[in-house]
Amino acid sequence: MSAVINPVATGMPLLTVRGLQKRYGAVVALRDVSFSVARGEVTALLGDNGAGKSTTIKAIAGVAPIDEGEILLEGKPVSIRHPSEANALGIQTVYQDLALCDNLGICANLYLGRELVSKPTPFGPHVLRDVDMEAEARKVLKTLRINLPSLDTPVASLSGGQRQAVAIARAVLWDSKLVIMDEPTAALGVAQTAEVLRLVRDLAGQGYGVILITHNMQNVFQVADNIAVLRLGATVMERRRADLTPEQVVGAITGTLAIPGAIPGTTAAGAVA
Repeated sequence: MSAVINPVATGMPLLTVRGLQKRYGAVVALRDVSFSVARGEVTALLGDNGAGKSTTIKAIAGVAPIDEGEILLEGKPVSIRHPSEANALGIQTVYQDLALCDNLGICANLYLGRELVSKPTPFGPHVLRDVDMEAEARKVLKTLRINLPSLDTPVASLSGGQRQAVAIARAVLWDSKLVIMDEPTAALGVAQTAEVLRLVRDLAGQGYGVILITHNMQNVFQVADNIAVLRLGATVMERRRADLTPEQVVGAITGTLAIPGAIPGTTAAGAVA
């Protein structure tokens, strides 16, 4: 269990996906998705509704295994057929619903389903290692500069931004390398959004790779290092954020603007030629 990983100076991407394809019966959800995520960077995965963003992160997270294509982690091909396999590889996902238990406290949510227990003895069975869990929880929260009430505070009493912070802390508690975040600032106020975006940049600064899904273009240009745009289940553009304008990104998303340097084989409308 580790709260922080050290940035690694390497040209090898942390995650590379190539030619991902996914079908649900006759429906083609993904037909050619390719992009990469560097350690210590934020890749914004963008696209209109139905572009394939959710299916892509579900494929990487092992929820919806791919039919064809390749996923490489630190340059090595990996097979991810179940969320437990993604977790074992250091891939954690923070979904939009956060999957928190409102009636439980902060620490209990951080360890939910993965509680630390002592070894059984002749005098009794397993018991929860509450002191160890609380100590590790405080360490993680301090590392991420997350200020929360008592660790026993029920999650139901937290603000939207604080709940998001708990979900992010849980994602990095388990030797993570890659954190996937689905619309982390949706329905948050200005101050809460700023705090969540600060957390996103802090994760990258501590060496994690981050995939960020959002429809907020201002957020993208605040925190992203790399931008990958999906349209109709395929990657139509992958560029450095510094080389793009918001207008160009919106044009790639909607298919109304041809982008120099877009993925070869795509038309100005964003469809595969």
